[in-house]
This record gives sequence, structure tokens and C-alpha cells, in this order.
Amino acid sequence: MSKRRILVIEDEENMRLLIKEELEDSGYEVVEAKSGEEGLAKFKEETFDLVTVDIEMPGMNGLEVAGKIREMKKDAKIIILTAYSHYKSDLASWAADAYVVKSSDLTELKDTISKIISK
Repeated sequence: MSKRRILVIEDEENMRLLIKEELEDSGYEVVEAKSGEEGLAKFKEETFDLVTVDIEMPGMNGLEVAGKIREMKKDAKIIILTAYSHYKSDLASWAADAYVVKSSDLTELKDTISKIISK
């Protein structure tokens, strides 16, 4: 079976590399994007099983990106990553399948990804 592909949209380089390494160790193929705009361009060109999006990014924020991804592909699986848990109650959360609060321990993220991808 081919590897599941995940698009990681994250402007913070250290976080992006950490997520990429951890997900690759878990057996996923990971494509990175440094901005919402770059992420959307990659999403248009390629097929992904899941997208993780950071909320706080310069330019287009993660909620806008998630909304645009939904417009392109209604059933896209999206996880929003945020350093701030208050976004969980944000009305824009409809655009995502899950919210994960960022931390250096990516257990929650990996568990959430495997739950959503295996649905």
C-alpha cells in the first residue's frame, strides 16, 4: 500500500521540521509549505490524504487556508494546529476536522491524524 501523504503548512521552520520528521517516522510521506499561499498551490497540484495548517501565519492565516482547501475539495481532511487553545471555540473551526494545540510532543497530533485518516 502506498504511503499516506500529508501536507504540512507551517511558517515556523523548527516546528515544520519537527512535524515532518515525526510524521515520516510514523510512516507518512510529508510535503511542506512555508505559507498559506504555497500550501494552496501545492494542494492544487498534488493529492494529499490530510493537511495540517498552522493558524498564525503571515499573509493568509490558517483559517482562511482551511476554508479555501474546503472550497477546492469538500472532503479534504484538515487539522488546524495552533499555539492557542482559545481557537477551539472559534466559529471558523467548522473548516477543520480537528484542532490540535501545538507542543513539542506530537503524540496528540499523530493520534489525531491516524484517527482522521483511517475514517
